[in-house]
Amino acid sequence: MTWKVFRRSRGTILGMAVALSLTTGVQAATAAPAPDGPRGPAGNAVNTAFADAAAEFDVPRDLLVAVGYGETHLDGHDGAPSHANGYGVMHLVSNPERHSLERAAKLTGESVGDLKDETPANIRGGAAVLRDLADDLGLDAAERDDTDAWYRAVARYGTADSDQAARLYADAVYGILSDGLRTFVAGGERVQVAPQDVAPERGRYAEVSRLPGIQSADYPPAHWVAASSSNYSSGRSSAITHIVVHVTQGSYGGTISWFQNPSAQVSAHYVIRSSDGDVTQMVRDGDTAWHARSGNPYSVGIEHEGYVDDPSWFTDAMYRSSAALTKHLADRYGIPKDRAHIVGHHEVPGNDHTDPGPHWDWNYYMSLVGGGGGGTGTPFPTWGSGVNIREAATTDSAVVGTLGGPTTVRVECQVRGQMVNYDGYSNDAWSYVPAYGGYLSNIFIDVSDAWLPGVPTC
Repeated sequence: MTWKVFRRSRGTILGMAVALSLTTGVQAATAAPAPDGPRGPAGNAVNTAFADAAAEFDVPRDLLVAVGYGETHLDGHDGAPSHANGYGVMHLVSNPERHSLERAAKLTGESVGDLKDETPANIRGGAAVLRDLADDLGLDAAERDDTDAWYRAVARYGTADSDQAARLYADAVYGILSDGLRTFVAGGERVQVAPQDVAPERGRYAEVSRLPGIQSADYPPAHWVAASSSNYSSGRSSAITHIVVHVTQGSYGGTISWFQNPSAQVSAHYVIRSSDGDVTQMVRDGDTAWHARSGNPYSVGIEHEGYVDDPSWFTDAMYRSSAALTKHLADRYGIPKDRAHIVGHHEVPGNDHTDPGPHWDWNYYMSLVGGGGGGTGTPFPTWGSGVNIREAATTDSAVVGTLGGPTTVRVECQVRGQMVNYDGYSNDAWSYVPAYGGYLSNIFIDVSDAWLPGVPTC
């Protein structure tokens, strides 16, 4: 097994990666989180909250972290709700069909306001709901110590409207446990889960496929899972002339479940997963999904798992999968591959949404689609000739410069295609640093465009 190392996505800066160069060298990036983190004594607050909640409610700590990461990448989004009206790191939900937020308030005595806005309270609420679900299933003390025994409780925590979506949700959580996790949360605190062998006890979900075996008739690489008929209109009143790019403000499994919920009154034609680009179609191209108000009659809507304010969801796998779908749709319906016809939700007249947001890399995306992005349009830009900036110093390369700022970084050269070996993982891909404030591997970066002109070329 190998670590799953989560990076912030491609941004608008030239492709690069960086190695942390502190007085303690690379070891500083791999050491266990210190009690006095980047924010002083409070720098370990999220780790402490997970440990305390796990102990209080007898829930495996790593499982609790994996559930939170699968829902939100451990980002509370300052109390803003998801598409399903879910709140906080643990995505406690309050909508006409699901009430895990209110359930958490009853179990913990925390106020609904604190559960929405305060991360420690939210984590405690998530742990309480998980334990309550385990009690409903009859898990005893010995079983609660076995992570694999929690599978059915995790499936129920996802508040899915079908067994298929529930299994999809729970399998994603156990996939995180299997791969391991290292990520950063607000303030630079590192949260990690070691990779572990998992053999989840699926119970009745073992007889349910992760998604129905039916493939999409419109786009064969996609699964077909029908949205509730209450969430879209049959047929079209206009020819298909546009493709609309959305961000779900929620997880892949949660979005599929929400579109199956008749009270949602919203849907999209396709949903794409962050981790691997998996595609699910939920409304036929020939029907009208409810995703972009005035744009509904003439467009196809593509939802991307994640949140607009968190670029860590926008992976290369997602970009490439979505671009392949968009190219297919453009070719099939004669849609020009340009930014006048492939648009963001916020660009459709009469809409008040902001997705896909400032972290969506339109230049890169359009280069993959094959249209004009209005910028360089180069999928893998480089510094110098045939080189790129890379992370870590475990293979021979020359240090070509050091950048100052809130975090000192060391800049090195790497021949394109050369394998990067760092802290237990290998990767020949390039990470892109967002233009302002972002994460790369297990290193927190807070820089701005100002330092770019001073970077030496390789």
